[in-house]
Amino acid sequence: MISRYTLPRMGKIWKEEEKFALWLKIEIHVCEAWAELGEIPRDALIRIKERANFDIERIKEIEKEVKHDVVAFLTNLAESIGPEARYVHFGLTSSDILDTTLALQMKRAGEIITEDLERLAELLKKKAAQYKDIPMMGRTHGIHAEPITLGLKFALWFEETNRNLERMRQATEQIACGKISGAVGTYAYLNPRVEEYVCQKLGLIPAPVSSQIISRDRHAQYLSTLALIASSLDKFALEIRLLQRTETRELEEPFTKGQKGSSAMPHKRNPVLSERICGLARLVRSNAGAALENIPLWGERDISHSSVERAIIPDSTILVDYMLEKFIQILDALSVYEENMKANLEMTGGLVFSEGILLKLVKKGVSREDAYRMVQRNAMRTWQENRDFQELVRKDSEIAKYLDEEEIKSIFSLKHHLRWGDKILKRLGISPGGNKE
Repeated sequence: MISRYTLPRMGKIWKEEEKFALWLKIEIHVCEAWAELGEIPRDALIRIKERANFDIERIKEIEKEVKHDVVAFLTNLAESIGPEARYVHFGLTSSDILDTTLALQMKRAGEIITEDLERLAELLKKKAAQYKDIPMMGRTHGIHAEPITLGLKFALWFEETNRNLERMRQATEQIACGKISGAVGTYAYLNPRVEEYVCQKLGLIPAPVSSQIISRDRHAQYLSTLALIASSLDKFALEIRLLQRTETRELEEPFTKGQKGSSAMPHKRNPVLSERICGLARLVRSNAGAALENIPLWGERDISHSSVERAIIPDSTILVDYMLEKFIQILDALSVYEENMKANLEMTGGLVFSEGILLKLVKKGVSREDAYRMVQRNAMRTWQENRDFQELVRKDSEIAKYLDEEEIKSIFSLKHHLRWGDKILKRLGISPGGNKE
């Protein structure tokens, strides 16, 4: 069961207590800025900072009556502060607090996900180097194509994860944007220096321009980035699921001591973690669609986005953090069955080398159409008669006019297919030991 408190670091960000603590922090920073500008007496600021406190149950009680969360919070603050509470929230609108708080929460969540991605990238880099010389069947349309290595598969995932890492850094930077600009962004009862002071204290940049809110394209970029990360994890987990099938069994996610695969069938070892990741990716993608719908609002603001964000932003950050943690666990303890990879490579009797025969005939002056016809004729016999492809090619009288047995034999070589593997890894900064060059 996943809840917003499943993962302690991420869960804490979205707790009510943390939210109200940030609201209070921002309100006090605003008061500090006003005091520096001479708009609030210094002794009043001291009393505000000494007395300001909130009680979540009391806030909820007040909200039942006023039907406004920020008003309820401010009313509760006033109860603890006393007369000096008149200086709190001076010149502000609710969204100054709400959006600046949300920016802080999303920034912190983005930093956690960035750390997760860095861990995943490092593990994939290690796996790419570890398995760089382990050949396996490459598949297109689910059908045997040509040989690859398991290391190259991990290298592909490594590079994709690095792109997601860069996207997450950019999205986190874009969302780390606060606003203290008043009801429609004009600073009518504020001073831009207040916004600058508060954002500097919080480690945010001030929005260069805002309405009552920070423009929601920033949030949509962030949620879209989470959706891309989730979709990559979906892709990786799906591949593990496909390669764990009984008929293939080249990879297998961890199956721990005492684990049960089925209530009815004791033999079952199902890829349940990978399936969970694939399912959760659908939720994250749907949340990104909702974030895009939140961009257009009436005028300087309506609140049609607000209720949506209270669900999709905590949920998406928690889900992606959880998915990354689970996939790292899967990858770290992944079982690799090299003998099955070898058996699957040999399953089709050498069909996977058909392109080599085709190209060799073309080099000998045969038209591509005629060469394709000759090779396909023997390939189809291999499929239909369960014959050895190399043997059929050697006995084909038409092909024998152009290729002798030694030339044919030389084509059926894994080394030829995989000779550029190290160069590909080197382009990604992966050495045989898995270290950056």
